[in-house]
Amino acid sequence: MVTSSRNSRRANLVALPCVLVAAGLLGVAEGAAMTCANQEIVLEAKPLEMDYRNNNAVLRDVVITQCGMRIQAQEARIKGGLNFDNSQWTIAGGVRITAEGGSLTSDKAIVTFRNKLISSASITGSPAQFEQKREDGTTARGRANTIDYETSSGLVSLNTNAWISYGRNEITGQQLAYNILTQSVQPQGKSGTSTGNDRIRLVIQPDKPPQLPSPDKSKEKEKKP
Repeated sequence: MVTSSRNSRRANLVALPCVLVAAGLLGVAEGAAMTCANQEIVLEAKPLEMDYRNNNAVLRDVVITQCGMRIQAQEARIKGGLNFDNSQWTIAGGVRITAEGGSLTSDKAIVTFRNKLISSASITGSPAQFEQKREDGTTARGRANTIDYETSSGLVSLNTNAWISYGRNEITGQQLAYNILTQSVQPQGKSGTSTGNDRIRLVIQPDKPPQLPSPDKSKEKEKKP
């Protein structure tokens, strides 16, 4: 009986990624509208621990993709259900989130699912970082103790020791925001995060003047009689 129970548990763990993918596919139409035509969730992972009574799990080598967004981490701890309807995933270890040509990297993140859609991600690190290649050829970069990313608006909110660099501009402050959809800096992050008393520091580097070619002294000597 013990052997049979263990075999059954192993079978359930092996089948878990397929079950989770199927759960994401069956109810996608019920979620809010997104910009991509195919809203399926695809999960690849190695199941490690399962708590069926409380509906929690621990996964390793996790990769989640949906609508061009990709989430990767060494570990994920799931609470609140495995069907992506209303759950939070705590992911850690080499966290990397890519979307809209940008990427966020950190030590740890909390990813929230709502109605089988990736709703938001809150990443923390030493520091948490983001970057995006902009249409003008420059690269926007930012870092902070905590970065919140809202998938619907594309808003990246940087909180505590925040820093953003784009082109020849550099901004520092306790709370800053950058939108990866519009590729622009915004005055504050998600609603309710700014006190109105926060100060920012903006540094704009001047354009370098064109360098004139230095005269060729050897030719000047040849011209002298």
